[in-house]
Amino acid sequence: MSPPEVAAPAARERLVLERIAARRARPALFRDARIGLAHGAGGKASRDLVEGLFLPAFDSEALRQLDDAGRVHVDGLRLALSTDTFVVRPLQFPGGSIGTLAVHGTLNDLAVTGARPLALTASFVLEEGLEAAVLETEVSTMAAAARAAGVELVAGDTKVVERGRADGMYVCTTGLGRVDRRAHTSPRRLEPGDRILLTGPLGRHGIAVLLARGEFELDAEVASDTRPLWPAVDALLEAAGGRLHAARDATRGGLGSVLNELATASGVGIVVRERDLPADPVVAGACEILGIDPLYVANEGQLAAFVAPDRADAALAALRAIPGFSEAADVGEVVAGPPGLVQMDTAFGGRRVVDLLVGDPLPRIC
Repeated sequence: MSPPEVAAPAARERLVLERIAARRARPALFRDARIGLAHGAGGKASRDLVEGLFLPAFDSEALRQLDDAGRVHVDGLRLALSTDTFVVRPLQFPGGSIGTLAVHGTLNDLAVTGARPLALTASFVLEEGLEAAVLETEVSTMAAAARAAGVELVAGDTKVVERGRADGMYVCTTGLGRVDRRAHTSPRRLEPGDRILLTGPLGRHGIAVLLARGEFELDAEVASDTRPLWPAVDALLEAAGGRLHAARDATRGGLGSVLNELATASGVGIVVRERDLPADPVVAGACEILGIDPLYVANEGQLAAFVAPDRADAALAALRAIPGFSEAADVGEVVAGPPGLVQMDTAFGGRRVVDLLVGDPLPRIC
């Protein structure tokens, strides 16, 4: 038996964690009088907006899954549909641009639901005064990214707004994909014992965009990680099949938000190990200087996969064999509880709660 002086702190810790989990399990309510930037950051305010306003209003079985793409059945075909709007500033940054984001972002939302991307549509909101050369560059960039991913752009729309009403241009893309026969993923399929695989270092996209704005006197070379993720998902499905329980690309709100969303949806706990998270030293240094936690910084080319333990090693080996994914790592596991709570084993030997993102440390980066 544990001595009383050890048991008492442990009991208090369990009580605190249970109270946090109980608070987190309360239904989301949208009560804000006005919309703020935090509502688009992927954290608590975004959750309240989506689950407290949009979901009750547009209620459907597909939306209730709270996945990155909605699944529909048409004449025996399992299809997936996803839409996203991109409002990045500046329009072009190291490693990418609004054009590459608009293609990769939507295709990746399809991919992590197990759907092979087939086609895209694109809508452009252009600001009066936008240089034609900039638009031509982004159109060419989107066309090249779509061809490289093996998809066609099949429809579109264009609107022009007055000067000062947009950051040059906004792009909305909608993607259609066919759900792979091997895929049986869902945010609600996480089970205790599942291992968490991460495809690579965190934060490159968010920090690349932040530094490109020139608002901070930091001399660092960081390129966005924007890229299509279907090759990674395809490899995971080949190695794990139905034992791949869920996958999610860590975009708005970063990995910390993704872990919280999935833990809540499945009613399980999650523990990640800080020492095993792949790290980019330049990104880590920039985050430390700026006082930002890399867990909450957006990525555009990384995903977290939740794989049953009997197929996790094979899935990790399959990821590392893909060009560009050699840094993939096993970073944690799913546990029974406290339900809905994400914790991190720190590099210093302690454990802390990874809470929902509050506020918006890096606005308008995807």
